[in-house]
Amino acid sequence: MRGKKQNVRLWAVAFWLIVWQLAALALHAAYPHGALLLPSPVSSLARLISLAGTAVFWCAIGTSSVHILGGFLLSCALAVVLAALSARFSRVKELLAPLVAAVKTVPVASFIILALIWLSSRTLPLFIAALMVFPPVYLNVLEGIRRTDDSLLEMARVFRVPFSRTLRGVYLPQVLPYFRSAVSAALGLCWKAGTAAEVIALSSGSIGEKLYNAKIYFQTADLFAWTAAIVLIEGRSVWENERAKKGNVAKLPAAIRDIINCTTAKSAEELLKKIKELDDGQKAT
Repeated sequence: MRGKKQNVRLWAVAFWLIVWQLAALALHAAYPHGALLLPSPVSSLARLISLAGTAVFWCAIGTSSVHILGGFLLSCALAVVLAALSARFSRVKELLAPLVAAVKTVPVASFIILALIWLSSRTLPLFIAALMVFPPVYLNVLEGIRRTDDSLLEMARVFRVPFSRTLRGVYLPQVLPYFRSAVSAALGLCWKAGTAAEVIALSSGSIGEKLYNAKIYFQTADLFAWTAAIVLIEGRSVWENERAKKGNVAKLPAAIRDIINCTTAKSAEELLKKIKELDDGQKAT
């Protein structure tokens, strides 16, 4: 369930920025108010820098971050717990399957409008962000648990390794890559869905409210500037997750060493020899 990583080339970004700049200049030359229809990247960047110097900008960033990232963290915690229960109990997996399928297929706008009936404009972005994050994290963690090496689990059972060590030395190295892959995708998803909820619900003091006001008053440069702010926040979150993925992912041999530390075996070879002796003894009886 882990997708291939796509690298964005600097020259490709520069190409599309040049296309955007030329289109804005052409529109401005053709129409007196062309800048209102499509501001240039230069004017959009200038407006972003101007907004970044105000307290209102950072208050909006903070408000949206609390709503959206709060929903993200709550959903990740719930998804991990339910994935573990689903891996252990098939009934839990069967019970959650229709819910996960519904969240994946129903348009996010439908959830936003429906949830507006029950929730306030301040809690709606948190709920929508959590709802959109749940399926990818739940399914990836469940897949990671399902693909845990059975031979390592058998070794842990044979030598009566405590569950805490099995969790840290066997399950965690197997599940962590799946979890981080899901987090990378879910971070972008939660910001998109959460901001959409803020725009529709007009959450006070949020980025979504600023986007809506920019559209109403035809402040196109502000619209692009706030959008760029969302992209920068989302990109930084994903980048930090990718950096952590490279530096902290546990390796499978560490799981074997952790099991060896709980036994009298001094090496992996001796450990495997002991397992073979146990198997031979069971066959003889």
